[in-house]
Amino acid sequence: MRAATTSPALLPAPAYLAASAPARRGWPLGFAHRGAGNERENTLAAFTAAWEAGFGYLELDVRTTSDGVLVVFHDATLDRVSTAAGDFSALAWADFAAHTVGGEPFLRFADLLAALPEARFNVDLKDADAAPAMAALLAEHDAWDRVLVASFHDSRRRAFRRAVAALGHPERAHGPERVATSGGAAAIAALVLLGPLGLTGWLRRYALDIDCVQVPLHQGRVPVVTADFVRRCHAAGLPVHVWVVDDPAEMERLLDLGVDGIMTDRADVLAEVFTRRGIWPQH
Repeated sequence: MRAATTSPALLPAPAYLAASAPARRGWPLGFAHRGAGNERENTLAAFTAAWEAGFGYLELDVRTTSDGVLVVFHDATLDRVSTAAGDFSALAWADFAAHTVGGEPFLRFADLLAALPEARFNVDLKDADAAPAMAALLAEHDAWDRVLVASFHDSRRRAFRRAVAALGHPERAHGPERVATSGGAAAIAALVLLGPLGLTGWLRRYALDIDCVQVPLHQGRVPVVTADFVRRCHAAGLPVHVWVVDDPAEMERLLDLGVDGIMTDRADVLAEVFTRRGIWPQH
């Protein structure tokens, strides 16, 4: 059974974290990491398969092409997973038409929004230009409530919020209808190091301007996801999502700790664990 914890309630949660069916039921969320597609990661085929398997939340990465198109892709270079080579940012969108990822076409984020209109997306901004491009795209598609914006670089999260405000949507940047964001490396380090001093709530309210934390089990030799860390985050109104977890026993342990979401590359394993707990499918 899920351990009893303090519910995140210090500040009102944005719709991404509060309005979906799983969140309304109080369920922890399951995220398909890069679509949980393995050799065809971050492709429409991977995301569609994850959606059909029961995932309502899809984790992905975005980069901008040389002509400013927001494309779903993780690496700074193309060689590892695609038939192309070299730096991603050196190519224009039209250049990607001749290449594939795991036999699948490259995917624009705008096309993913249209293809899965009921899905919610956890989006990692992989370059600086992605922040204003994402703000413009969310405004164009009125997709504010469908996206949580993340980045290892806290500067990109702040740049995204500035870009949203500059578009004339201050309520979406910082107000009650804001777009959900999670903390980057600096924010997480502050929560891990200063949280035990009783500063988690102060950090969340006055310093970090985030809506959840998305963290690994460990950072080097330092454990991150402990019972105390989860308790402190919940008391401060911060849901805790953990990445990337593929082992079923570890998933069970984390759920017992009271985490609010698990990201996985093993869609089948997470679906089986969540099914046993009666919290699947998630749309």
